[in-house]
Amino acid sequence: MSKAETTDTRSPGPHVADSHDVIRVHGARENNLRDVSIEIPKRRLTVFTGVSGSGKSSLVFDTIAAESQRLINETYSAFLQGFMPNLARPEVDVLDGLTTAIAVDQQRMGSDPRSTVGTATDANAMLRILFSRLGTPHIGPPGAFSFNTASVSASGGFTVDRGADKTRTEKVSFSRTGGMCTHCEGRGTVSDIDLTELYDDSKSLSEDPFTIPTYTGDGWVVRVITESGFFDKEKPIREYTKKERHDFLYREPVKVKINGVNLTYEGLIPKLQKSFLSKDRESMQPHIRAFVDRAVTFTRCPDCDGTRLSELARSSKIGELNIADACAMEIRDLAEWVRGLDEPSVAPLLTKLRHTLDSFVEIGLGYLSLDRSSGTLSGGEAQRTKMIRHLGSSLTDVTYVFDEPSIGLHPHDIQRMNNLLLRLRDKGNTVLVVEHKPETIAIADHVVDLGPGAGTAGGTVCFEGTLEGLRASGTVTGRHLDDRAKIKATVRKPTGALEIRGASANNLQGVDVDVPLGVLTVVTGVAGSGKSSLVHGSIPTDEGVVAIDQTPIRGSRRSNPATYTGLADPIRKAFAKANGVKPALFSANSEGACPTCNGAGVIYTDLAIMQSVATPCEECEGRRFEASVLEYRLGGRDISEVLAMPVTEAEEFFGTGEARTPAAHRILARLADVGLGYLTLGQPLTTLSGGERQRLKLATHMGEKGGVYVLDEPTTGLHLADVEQLLGLLDRLVDSGKSVIVIEHHQAVMAHADWIIDLGPGAGHDGGRIVFEGTPADLVEARSTLTGEHLAAYVGA
Repeated sequence: MSKAETTDTRSPGPHVADSHDVIRVHGARENNLRDVSIEIPKRRLTVFTGVSGSGKSSLVFDTIAAESQRLINETYSAFLQGFMPNLARPEVDVLDGLTTAIAVDQQRMGSDPRSTVGTATDANAMLRILFSRLGTPHIGPPGAFSFNTASVSASGGFTVDRGADKTRTEKVSFSRTGGMCTHCEGRGTVSDIDLTELYDDSKSLSEDPFTIPTYTGDGWVVRVITESGFFDKEKPIREYTKKERHDFLYREPVKVKINGVNLTYEGLIPKLQKSFLSKDRESMQPHIRAFVDRAVTFTRCPDCDGTRLSELARSSKIGELNIADACAMEIRDLAEWVRGLDEPSVAPLLTKLRHTLDSFVEIGLGYLSLDRSSGTLSGGEAQRTKMIRHLGSSLTDVTYVFDEPSIGLHPHDIQRMNNLLLRLRDKGNTVLVVEHKPETIAIADHVVDLGPGAGTAGGTVCFEGTLEGLRASGTVTGRHLDDRAKIKATVRKPTGALEIRGASANNLQGVDVDVPLGVLTVVTGVAGSGKSSLVHGSIPTDEGVVAIDQTPIRGSRRSNPATYTGLADPIRKAFAKANGVKPALFSANSEGACPTCNGAGVIYTDLAIMQSVATPCEECEGRRFEASVLEYRLGGRDISEVLAMPVTEAEEFFGTGEARTPAAHRILARLADVGLGYLTLGQPLTTLSGGERQRLKLATHMGEKGGVYVLDEPTTGLHLADVEQLLGLLDRLVDSGKSVIVIEHHQAVMAHADWIIDLGPGAGHDGGRIVFEGTPADLVEARSTLTGEHLAAYVGA
């Protein structure tokens, strides 16, 4: 290849363009940040540390990444901006030196039942093209292999007017071949609904017969049924005629007029299928999920055998495999199969597909399959799946923002993730990482430590500099950076055992194991080894088991710790009893709401393509309640003042005196127990960090009655200092007579355990076996597994 000669005309001094080598933040005040000013070096890896709730995500995601996205959106035309989300400018005085930011967070991926790992990463799209070109017999274009595309056909005629009374009728026909299974509509499962769980057929519509969540007597959903005119409201449902029963359960959508309003009536079964059953189970709210588990039985579709694809799509093969077989393979095995294909006509496609599949393996997700529902991925798996498209990207000078990329990773896997972060940096990108794990903090070029505390006690930069400087800084992170939990000298003796026999869910290979009761048991192993399959798939979720999984807390700006934990109910009742009025008055989402802002506390002004402006409501001054409600007092405080209290103050307030409310005090004690004493009761859930949400969820479930607690990675989002508090909480649970089973990778939790069950030796079909069970001391001494080696190194054995 020829190369033109060049003459070096560069001046000996630095070019002015090279002076823009930092991202400068001045006066950041987003959420709890307190006028933070900082300079972050470009083309370096910067790690942000600090206790949970100290302001890390507020600075990195809500300020730097959010402003970059907002500025990019402003480059589009006003027409296009009308279709895009309106992003408000972060609360910051100056932001200089921003580059295009790509945020890779822990948000769960699309929870639609038809969303899979393959559809989320374009791997399925490439496979569909591959089979449409090379599959035999040839059945059609790529859409013929898509379980999101139904086969349709139509025919008809239209009249062509040629003027001068000349018309001609032409016949047309249209057909499209899709790959969707017609029985399950591409979901892979079919549902059978237990009607007795939907309503009490001995009651009439006027007697509120429904047992479905949100189907309340005065709600619009029920009013459409009762006032549709199709049924006698006083007639028991069991006495309906065949036609009335069909209309009640299966009628097609039809327009009805109720109180002058045009609404749509639809049979109960299709309505439930659209509202509840079209969502992935993991994304449902807990009470909805409990109802679905009670009322609906999901079984593998008998027509497509769970593949979601039609028989025609499954009939076309490349060699011995059809597209369903390919998607069901572990990705690392599929990568090998694709590597064995040699067809010049699709060479560019094969190159791209190989790269995508190899990226899965490289990032530690080779044990997944492309047909895995994306809603079932953990937060860590979802984040790494989103990273796939950025590996091998030709873009440089991009700012990549990661939220705890080590989540869900065994210590053995963290080094692989670190190498990927360094690779992104070495291509000339700026990498910003919010992280708690010392192993990832260790690779940072620059460290920013926020704190010193959480919430209002945080929001300042306590340290910025090198790792060595952090160690010597005396900050909370600096003091705990080299903390190492010690192996316990004595372990508790089990009081019994939970027998698991022949466990074969997912990749488990007929596992037999006795899980000890009355102690702290940690189930560990590399990512994909079968930990969750063993615990969640084999331990019965009866009344004696309290399971706390990784499902994220969902909530709007109106949701807060008081409403989420159930604390709001006893508080409202206490106010109502003390003042002789209804509890609903003390809800900002009900009768007590300020009529001007409807209980939001702010007024939103829509400025079309400009960001919406939120201003405090002048009527209630942001307190959310109408003035008459604020005249009612409990212990000398009104409801808005109580909701503004931190948990520790509220715990004391409801513990003694006139305001003494045992039900509220119990919930507040649990919140304080998990280290959330600084949170205010009315703080919107949208402002909480990931670690705060995890502990809020833990505190809520601790109130449930049960003898066995199952926790899935409770250290997610927790600072090194917070982990100590968690260990104390787990000890108190066990000492009170509970059995605690924890799925965890954190070495401090392993070292603190009474018993360890280690799965492996690898992931996917290389895992699914018990490779060790015993005490942490025995595991360290044996060093027979990857976990044993890393735990021994951690405790310095």
